[in-house]
Amino acid sequence: MYKKLLKLFLKKRDITKLKFNRVLPFGEYINDRWEKAKYLGFGDGSSIYDSAIVIGNVKVGENTWIGPNVLLDGSGNLEIGSNCSISAGVQIYSHDSINWAISGGKEKYEYSKTIIEDNCYIAPNVIIQKGIKIGKGSIIGANSFINKNIPANSKAFGTPIKIKGNVIDN
Repeated sequence: MYKKLLKLFLKKRDITKLKFNRVLPFGEYINDRWEKAKYLGFGDGSSIYDSAIVIGNVKVGENTWIGPNVLLDGSGNLEIGSNCSISAGVQIYSHDSINWAISGGKEKYEYSKTIIEDNCYIAPNVIIQKGIKIGKGSIIGANSFINKNIPANSKAFGTPIKIKGNVIDN
């Protein structure tokens, strides 16, 4: 079995290198990103990399791309709209354990629904705190920490996040 799996892996790796000039982790060669999204109940045309972690109640609309090494925490409910791009390394939370930790485990975890509306671009390595809403058509810059709601059609970046302008709708 090992020899057959290794042969399959090496063949798929060679094809991917030739076709796309990229080399991926092992799981990406045997996982179908669209099938995984369908299994998770995501909308038609959505895809999610094998290395992405999905916890709890996560809803995703149609034609949304979820990149490698993403964390989707739906323990307090998470909704991501249609036609979104969630880049590599993004972490989206719907809970935190701050009060639990500082109370020595006496307090409970806190949960709050997080929402990313349609047509949003979330750049690499963004962290989104629990209970945040990112409005339709917004762009969030790389390495940003989102600790407040973002209105629709906003360009925002920074740690903590700052709104820097508006997206012009063509």
